[in-house]
Amino acid sequence: MAQMADAQSEAGRIGEVIRQARVLQRRSQKDVATALGYHQSKVSRLENGRGTEDVRVLREIAKVLDIPPQRLGLAAAPDASPSDPGTEDMHRRTFLAASVAALAATPTPTMAHHDLIQVLLPGPNPAATGDSSGIDELRERARTVRRLFCTCDYAKLEQALPGLIADLRQVAGGSSGSAEASGLLATTYQTSVSLLLKRADQGNAWLAAGRAMAEAERSGDPVVLAASVRVHAHVLVREKHTAQAVNMVRHTVDQLSGSYDRRSPRYLAAVGLLLLRGATAASRNGDRETTRDFLTEAREVARYVAFDRPDAWANFSPTNVALHEISAAVSFGDAGIALQTARPLMRRHIPRPRATGRALGGGRPRLQSAGQTRRRLPGPAHRRELRGTGRPPPGRTRTGCRHGSP
Repeated sequence: MAQMADAQSEAGRIGEVIRQARVLQRRSQKDVATALGYHQSKVSRLENGRGTEDVRVLREIAKVLDIPPQRLGLAAAPDASPSDPGTEDMHRRTFLAASVAALAATPTPTMAHHDLIQVLLPGPNPAATGDSSGIDELRERARTVRRLFCTCDYAKLEQALPGLIADLRQVAGGSSGSAEASGLLATTYQTSVSLLLKRADQGNAWLAAGRAMAEAERSGDPVVLAASVRVHAHVLVREKHTAQAVNMVRHTVDQLSGSYDRRSPRYLAAVGLLLLRGATAASRNGDRETTRDFLTEAREVARYVAFDRPDAWANFSPTNVALHEISAAVSFGDAGIALQTARPLMRRHIPRPRATGRALGGGRPRLQSAGQTRRRLPGPAHRRELRGTGRPPPGRTRTGCRHGSP
């Protein structure tokens, strides 16, 4: 475990080096991604310490951002031999050896992943575990797997999901199958989608998303349906099908919107989060009008969200709506609107730059934060006093010329 932690720490360090180099050059993630021939999300993942094991990509980004290879854990170019390409990557791979060995020595995650895929496939219901005595226990197990996902305990989650899905499928598909069992199964499929996306298994995430939609419709629960549509839309956006995601969200919202003052907190949160997902999809699709419509409706839903008790749905709030407004503004390149929206959310004041005159040598105007003060030249009385001491006033030489003047 210590070796794995070291590997993650090194990956995070490399990501921070990339981010600092980009910021110092005043370049956006999109600009760097274009130079590399990748999508912006690739640069974002690298700066967050993900995907740093790809030596080829690291060498490309080191070249684009003028980063010394050693700072990214790569061997310096002079040390690399063209006849022996493996030598140049030895230094980069030293910190990865321990994590690779740890993964290879533990086959359980791979077996659990296989079991999860098997219960997602169509066909006869898989054999139940026999551990469930009723709907109450199944409900608690569904909460547990969701908690495992929220705490990022993916290994345990992957082991727990197959058995729970098998038991829920047996109960939901039996003669005594209940709408609640179908709702719990849909929710468990939603968690499976999130896990599979974390595992970069988009193909089986599609399968789990379809299962979640089918069970949500069987349950007849609008909250479960909204959550399933939101997860499905997320998969669509990940695969660049933003227009389809927008249409799916809009169709569902048309059925669920309205009468917010009479809705439960779970209902409000489910619809609100669905609207935010639609706003994200629409902004990625470059659709300003639809983005604005989704965000406006989300603000209306947020007006009825109570904050008197924390619960599992507390991730939807006016603050969450404002954060999505900022994200949408950034997507459209509206930096000023993004800053204006972000300012009320900040505990510390965001200074507004303003010009203070021209730089020495006749360059561009210098920018100065609102909280800073300009150095004032001495007044006439102060200049007479300084003249008596023989010292020149600040900013002038003894001949009366300003510093930097020819």
